[in-house]
Amino acid sequence: MSVEILINVSPSETRVALIEQGLLQQIYIERNNRRGPVGNIYLGKVVRVMPGMQAAFVDIGLEKAGFIHAADIRAPGASSAAEAAAPTLPIDSLVREGQLLVVQVAKEPIASKGARLTTFLSIASRYLVCMPHDQHLGISQRIENEVERERLLSTLHACVSEEGLLDRCGFILRTASEGVTASELQADIRFLRKVWSSVERRISEAREVRILYDDPVLYVRAMRDLLTPLVERIRIDEAHVKEEILQFARDFIPEIEQNIELYQGERPLFDVFGIEDEIQKALSRTVKLKSGGNLVIDQNEAMTTIDVNTGAFLGSSNNQEETIYKTNVEAAKAIARQLKVRNLGGIIIIDFIDMQDEEHRRQVLRTLQKALERDPARTRISPMSELGLVEMTRKRTRESLQQMLCQECSVCHGRGMIKTAETVCYEIFREIVRVARAYENRALLVMASQQVVDRLLDEESATVVDLETLTGKRISFKVEAFYTNEQFDVVMS
Repeated sequence: MSVEILINVSPSETRVALIEQGLLQQIYIERNNRRGPVGNIYLGKVVRVMPGMQAAFVDIGLEKAGFIHAADIRAPGASSAAEAAAPTLPIDSLVREGQLLVVQVAKEPIASKGARLTTFLSIASRYLVCMPHDQHLGISQRIENEVERERLLSTLHACVSEEGLLDRCGFILRTASEGVTASELQADIRFLRKVWSSVERRISEAREVRILYDDPVLYVRAMRDLLTPLVERIRIDEAHVKEEILQFARDFIPEIEQNIELYQGERPLFDVFGIEDEIQKALSRTVKLKSGGNLVIDQNEAMTTIDVNTGAFLGSSNNQEETIYKTNVEAAKAIARQLKVRNLGGIIIIDFIDMQDEEHRRQVLRTLQKALERDPARTRISPMSELGLVEMTRKRTRESLQQMLCQECSVCHGRGMIKTAETVCYEIFREIVRVARAYENRALLVMASQQVVDRLLDEESATVVDLETLTGKRISFKVEAFYTNEQFDVVMS
């Protein structure tokens, strides 16, 4: 499988695209004026404790206070995350208002919600995740070979013991650690030890709300988190960033140094590989499938719904069930990709086209599960219901692509639809009657958009005459160029 990483750097933002077989699979965007806080460690101040919700709000210096649940607060004396979290103690026995608390951002602020916080700290390196104050050694579930799992865990245990950290820090082997040597793990452990020592020093010196650890910039995180043996090339369009990444590679992954190249073409890097077009498509409500079918994706605050339609796909035979099955299989693969590209999280409901054949239903669900196996976000999929609905969840840690790049429409206010000119005309008629009864003046002026005024003077002209007779007032109209279709005013003239 051909896999490439593209890194586009500008003065205002950094974008990283992961491409597989020529198709965009993931896109990460970080703007310099508002870098995402996920992974950052803060000394925060508890500003409100809510026993009824078993939660507290913590000021960490961001625009909105962060939110922490009692289950995300380490109980005093706990030596592991599992021991600290179960059973959950009452929130008011864990924190109090005004208390300073060391927390880490687990989820970005999304919409009106503040950042989700935890006191179970972790710092990631290339091969490991370090968990200070923990004693647990674990390994990524994505490493499936049992022999390799045992080798890695025994190697990690030996390295941690040698460094004298067995009772002081826990570690989890990341997916990227598959096949690494003891010396490489040792280097990672020493690096993480230095980072944590620096954080500990800042904690001891801090007396007010402040940041204690800032997760690396996007392009460094991309090298840390996205690199796998499948990545054949990393293209970067900024010389100084290429040098930084080369240095990172020399320090941690020397074998990929030869795969890093500076893109110097005349056309922008993301244009050459069609990434700009893919981003625009990912902001669209409808996704066209190669067969002629389509997906309709509606992202709401509580959940995302995805509707699968056959569209123009008629199939190559007269077998309707086979046509539906093929559309659903293609849709399952496309949905898995769209979830990653759009970074959709939370509850997701997929409405597949109804299938009668039970084996077809199993195959479609299996196709979706297989397509999501390499999704970096944790997913959970429920069996397909009798109506062809699949309920699933996908872990949400940062804003979706739409939330990051778009804002609520000032015309429709998030509805996705606007009222027709006919509907607005009838609203104007009701307003005319209301104003006419409230005031004694002899004339009224209606100010509205061009489309609405045109309809009032044409299709609705007879109704306007009837209204003048009914109210005993002369009604005139004025086009306001900056009014939207739904905006109007009825005033005395």
